[in-house]
This record gives sequence, C-alpha cells and structure tokens, in this order.
Amino acid sequence: MHDNKLLEDMKQAVGQLLFEKEQETELMLTALVAGGHVLLEDVPGTGKTLLAKTMAAVIDAEFSRIQFTPDVLPGDVTGIRFFNMKTQEFEYREGPVMTNILLADEINRATPRTQSSLLEAMEEGQATVDGETHLLPELFFVIATQNPIESAQGTFDLPEAQMDRFLMRIRPGYPTKEGERAMIRTYMHGRPAVPERAATVGQVLEIRKQALQVAVNEAVENYLLAVVRSTREHMDIETGASPRGTIALMRAVQARAFLRGRNYAVPDDVRALAVPVLAHRIVLSVEASMRKTADETMEELLDRIEVPVEASPQ
Repeated sequence: MHDNKLLEDMKQAVGQLLFEKEQETELMLTALVAGGHVLLEDVPGTGKTLLAKTMAAVIDAEFSRIQFTPDVLPGDVTGIRFFNMKTQEFEYREGPVMTNILLADEINRATPRTQSSLLEAMEEGQATVDGETHLLPELFFVIATQNPIESAQGTFDLPEAQMDRFLMRIRPGYPTKEGERAMIRTYMHGRPAVPERAATVGQVLEIRKQALQVAVNEAVENYLLAVVRSTREHMDIETGASPRGTIALMRAVQARAFLRGRNYAVPDDVRALAVPVLAHRIVLSVEASMRKTADETMEELLDRIEVPVEASPQ
C-alpha cells in the first residue's frame, strides 16, 4: 500500500532518545496520522515532555511550547490584537497556537478559562481573537502533558469537553530495569544529540490522506460500535464515550492499520486502541471510581465483548 520507510525512520529517530517507548511512539504516530491530539499523563520524570519534544524534532515543522501556570492568560495562547502606534491600526500578534506542533506542558496548571482557549483550536483548526477568526496551519498537532498526582492547589482538572478533544491519553510509565540501565549508559557522558528530521509537513499531510483510504469492513465496524456503545450501558459508568469518540476510534483504527502496512483494518486494531482512545472519555460513578480506574473499566468491557474472527480485506 505504501512505503513504510518514512514511518520507520520516524520511529528510529524517536528511539534514539527514548527507551522502551515503542508502544508509546506507535500511539503518538497513530494520533499524528489520524489527525488527532494527544494527552500524556503520568507521574513526573517518566519522559512525557521528552517524548513530546522528540516527536516534534523528527518533523521538519514549526514548533511551539507553552509552559502552563495559573497566570497564563488565553491571549498568551491564541495571540492578541494590539494598537500599532506607527500605523494607527489594530494588528494581530500571533500566539504560540499558530504553529504545526504545540507542546502544552502541564496543561492542568492552567485555569479553566485558559484551557478553554485551546478548545476551538483543537476542534476547528482556528483561533478567534476579539471577534476575528485566524486559521491555523493545516498540520496542527497538540501534545499536552499533565501530572496526575499534583496537589489540588494550583491545578485544575481538565473538563470533559476538553478531554474529549484529545484523540488519545497515553501513560508512558516507568522503564524496566534493563531499560533504565540503557538510559544510564546513554546519558552517562552527556545528553544525546537531537535526532535528525525524518519527515516534512507535506509528507505527514500526504500520509494522512492515504490513511483515510484504509477500509473498515462491517465486522470491524460492528465490533467498534459494540465497544463504544458498551461504555454507555455499563452500571459503573456515569457518562459513556461520545459520538466524537466513535469517530476518533475509527480514525485511529485506520491510522494503525496504515502504520502496519495494511489497507484494511482488523479487530485487533480496535482492541489495541480502545483504552487509549476511549478511557479518558468516560466518567465513572463516584462509588466505582473508588474501586478502579477508567482504564481498568475499559479492559473489563473489552474482555466481555466477543472479538470477531479476523476480518478479510474486503
């Protein structure tokens, strides 16, 4: 269907600085190809920011970073209109959101008002400042990070509407002992060089178009719908995945199949992506949330749903 060399080059470039992150790297590339955004959530020091910055480094594209704090304002994200004394006219000064790849570091430190300033950009590819709409670049990829164990002071939980805008939530986790040993040896004599750029904006956009041609047959379609709809019927789930989540899972399934060299999706694509794509979109009941996580609940649902026989390409 396509030449995998470009995608393999991107994986290898990311792997130069990260250890035992093959699954996370594939998920990030899947989100990029699917045209979605990613939320990296884990304890401090597990490589969230490094993963985001390394992904940005392998694409020859504009990159911006916002270090969120409670005093960051919406205008610090979207840009502002100001009065130019020389021209005697109002002008638009671009904010960091006007880029190809945006690293929103520690996004849950921003106030709800500032968090919401990203909603329009992430969903509609535009930013409205003082009534004027400004289109974002065609390639716009948000990689946000947050630490789940922060103290309540100075942090603000992302609202459901904001969470729903992220195609995936990825949790990098700790490396194994051997992975951590490899990290020590690599960093012993200084920080490794930044990986070479492996793709251009144009190449990424072309890959996205090709991925949309991946076929999703009825068996895979039925399985995908069964998984999504089960989140709305489970007694432990107060709010199930939205229709936006259904589309997000389908796009991610197409992208994963494409990354693996197929022009058709299989049930395993749905099974592999259901947790990162759907778990952050569900809200557990108060009682259930004291016993288990959303990820664990999704795994329970998946274990109960029969996986169809391997789908044929047609």
